[in-house]
Order: sequence, then structure tokens, then C-alpha cells
Amino acid sequence: MTCAETPRNVRGMTIRGAVVDDETRCAHWRGDDDALAILFPCCNAWYPCYACHEHHAGHEAVRWRADQNDCRALLCGRCGETMSIRHYRATGMCDACGGRFNDGCRLHHHLYFA
Repeated sequence: MTCAETPRNVRGMTIRGAVVDDETRCAHWRGDDDALAILFPCCNAWYPCYACHEHHAGHEAVRWRADQNDCRALLCGRCGETMSIRHYRATGMCDACGGRFNDGCRLHHHLYFA
């Protein structure tokens, strides 16, 4: 597995990190349902996962605050639609295309959201 930075333009957004395909999957998470990127508030940059940010951003990640749940900080790698943190956490799916996201990501919410 390579973790070299390979930014990609996905649906008009630059996704940073070790991105391996055009649906935002990365060297760390490549399952069918891993088609999601998150906007990190500390650098205003999109990454597929916390490990990509950790390896490539050059600074410590900052989590989204609880009062920022309406921010459109998640990007569906399948259709390019952004969604609010609130919607993503409540449904685990894209409202625009109906694509489901990896249920295991819930184990990592504490890394992204307060």
C-alpha cells in the first residue's frame, strides 16, 4: 500500500491525500462504500480520511464543533454532492444519489466531529 500524496480532482473538488480513484477512495479505505471525503476545518481542504490528513497536511487535525452540524462538510465521491454533517451522521447515505457510506466510519466520528 502506498501512502504517497496523489491529489485528484473529483467532481470539481480537489481531494488531497493518498487518493486511489475518482470516487475518493484512498490507500487506507477502498471498499465499495468508502466513497466519501471530508472537509477539514483546520485547513479548508478535502481528504478521504483522517489518516490521509495525518500523513499529508503537515498539521494536527481540528474536529468540527458541535455547533457546526449544518456545515456542508461531506462530499459524496459517487455524485459530487455535498451534505451537512447533520445529514451524514443521521443517515449514512447521500441524499442526492442514494449511495450508502461505510457503516464502520461511525467508529471514527470522534476524529472528525465534536
